[in-house]
Amino acid sequence: MASPPQNIRALKDNLLLEIVWSPEEQVQLPFSFVRGRCPCANCVNEMTGARMVGPNEVDSNVSPVQMGFSGNYALTIEWSDGHHTGLYTWDYLAQIAAEHAAAE
Repeated sequence: MASPPQNIRALKDNLLLEIVWSPEEQVQLPFSFVRGRCPCANCVNEMTGARMVGPNEVDSNVSPVQMGFSGNYALTIEWSDGHHTGLYTWDYLAQIAAEHAAAE
């Protein structure tokens, strides 16, 4: 289970979401990748688990309009494209960070 990040910042000039779990463990993810990996029912079919909206379907200039926390377990993001229903748990953020690193 991933621990809560020490810091999360939207680096809007670089279109990156910076997540710091510790000084030794931090990642910067493109906004469009994070938006395209939204885990909500509008983006992932609840019955099949098939992704309906992925990074390739998201505008490359999408950015957070507002970010907040859901308890001490997840990040909520309202995106510039109007989407706002995804809950990014700490475990899920760690998972997509690993996926992004493996793809580079």
